[in-house]
Amino acid sequence: MKPLKLGVIGIDHRHIFGQLDKMQLLGCTCKGWWTQGAPEPLEGFTKRFPNIPRVANRQELLDDPEIDMILIADVPVRRADRAIDAMRAGKDVMTDKPGCTTLDQLAAIKACVSETNRIWSIDFSERFEVPAVTRAGDLIAEGRIGQVVQTVGLGPHRLNRPTRPDWFFDEASYGGILGDIASHQVDQFLFFTGSTDAEIVTSSVGNFANPQDPGLQDFGEILLRSDTAQGYIRVDWYTPDGLPTWGDGRLTILGTEGYIELRKYVDVAGRDGTDHLFLVNGDTCEHIDASDAPLPYFERLISDVNNRTETAMKQTHCFKVTELALTAQVQATRLGALR
Repeated sequence: MKPLKLGVIGIDHRHIFGQLDKMQLLGCTCKGWWTQGAPEPLEGFTKRFPNIPRVANRQELLDDPEIDMILIADVPVRRADRAIDAMRAGKDVMTDKPGCTTLDQLAAIKACVSETNRIWSIDFSERFEVPAVTRAGDLIAEGRIGQVVQTVGLGPHRLNRPTRPDWFFDEASYGGILGDIASHQVDQFLFFTGSTDAEIVTSSVGNFANPQDPGLQDFGEILLRSDTAQGYIRVDWYTPDGLPTWGDGRLTILGTEGYIELRKYVDVAGRDGTDHLFLVNGDTCEHIDASDAPLPYFERLISDVNNRTETAMKQTHCFKVTELALTAQVQATRLGALR
């Protein structure tokens, strides 16, 4: 596996830490980074990556013939333009979610991918950076719960108001809670049910706890359906301060012969650590520590860049996740202070 040369454009979200860390652990090197202004993650980024130079102009990275891939964690509304510029410069792209904020932006990205044959990949960190999700996929492939007929994905987050930038409270800038956070759960629904398409049955967004911030959506839900499975998604910004992590992210995968529950980041029942997997079927009812499962997305993506393959994630899957999340956002009933 030939490691990649990387460039970073936009560090406005801390997800850039995971994106770059995971690639560097596989031998990739970053030639430089650029960001607009001084976003909140700047101090943490420079402490983590002190030897990577900041360039004065992002065009330096786009013009560098040695750079294979651009990593993007800019303000969400700017990510589509950043990705299109990178692909037209001959670079593949790994972007933070949401990869874009409107269906028009998505259409432009699709056209650019078709035009350039570049890879546009979203690091859905709640799948690609969570070992328990890898283990769940393996168990399902082994037939341990039969045919998957439903997923229930919960994505609670802590608001951390003092650290949030202005764009976080502007719907046009972050794209809405369903286009943003719920894209993780849409991705997992399609992946675990083996679906290539789905319909948004209903969706809603609300602001129930923060009426002083009319641009913030602090609650969202989606009911979706494919030709073989159903899914329910709930996302919010209500994580209480008493929880020892940013969110009690959970996924329940229902099969015809059993079910799996993932408690990804914390087990409120008291077990230490992360990546708790519960498997129940006709033979067992057990807790599995899945924290040692691999994270194959990053190695596969490096291989895809080198070999022009689609082993990390099908491009059509990435497009479909984004389309469904944005469609749910557009169609959502507005509740609470958003009425």
